Amino acid sequence: MKIRYLIGMLFVLSVISLFIGVVPLEPSEIFHLTERQLQIIMISRIPRLISIIIAGVGLSISGLIMQQLSRNKFVSPTTAGTMDSARFGILVALMLFSSATPIQRMLVAFVFALLGTFVFMKILDKVKFKDPIFIPLVGLMFGSIINSITTFFAYQNDLIQNMSSWLQGNFALILQGRYELLYISVPLVILAYIFADRFTIAGMGEDFSTNLGLNYKVVVNIGLIIVALISSVVILTIGMIPFLGLIVPNLVSIYRGDHLKSSLPHTAMLGAIFLLACDILGRIIIFPYEIAIGVMVGVIGSFLFLYLVMRRGAYE
Repeated sequence: MKIRYLIGMLFVLSVISLFIGVVPLEPSEIFHLTERQLQIIMISRIPRLISIIIAGVGLSISGLIMQQLSRNKFVSPTTAGTMDSARFGILVALMLFSSATPIQRMLVAFVFALLGTFVFMKILDKVKFKDPIFIPLVGLMFGSIINSITTFFAYQNDLIQNMSSWLQGNFALILQGRYELLYISVPLVILAYIFADRFTIAGMGEDFSTNLGLNYKVVVNIGLIIVALISSVVILTIGMIPFLGLIVPNLVSIYRGDHLKSSLPHTAMLGAIFLLACDILGRIIIFPYEIAIGVMVGVIGSFLFLYLVMRRGAYE
């Protein structure tokens, strides 16, 4: 699939997204909007669209980087404990700094997400069985342990309701002034593209990378920092979005191969398209109510994940 087709699909879905909502808006009225309709577009619809695109691009690229560095197609921020660690970091910020700003919470979440990801990578080095399905199962168990610890401390400190808002992704609350933190992901995506060739070499193993003159540990650390920062920003702004960083890179690798720099633009576009399509479906299925994006991506993503697992089994 050519990149221009993906850009066209993203543009069409973006236009559709702007006109779907409880307040009716027609494309024919775009040049004759009332003051109320204009406020809705500027305060709610456009911020929501921007946040969906940035989150889709960021999480998909994060999954691509993790799969490349871990050399496992079923590793992502969701299946490596990164998201769960970031959520634990948010809880710690709420416990220790009750009046913490979003930036402060993001920094604490980033530290915990980075630590959690490093721990998972260390576990990965120690695991004897390198089966592609077994590794993410270890990551899911690791994430469940962190999630259990988070829930325990949340109950102990009467913060379970506060934490529930970061348990499930939801774009319904995205308004002007509540999504701008996501812009931090933009330079990180650019940095990922700059280091794409180095990530590709690092994915071939430490010995091979060192023989080519690459500082393996530095490159891996840069990749994990990018993943941890993007995951922290997304979970703090929107909440948990499962499967996105897992299935999108796999779908792209089917028709683009495994060269990271070549597949990165396609991964970014397809991630934004997939998340935007799920959001639109969530808004129209039970209109005028909406299904949270975390539920929509979880349901659709689980079926796609099963397809990828069965597809892999068919070629063994």
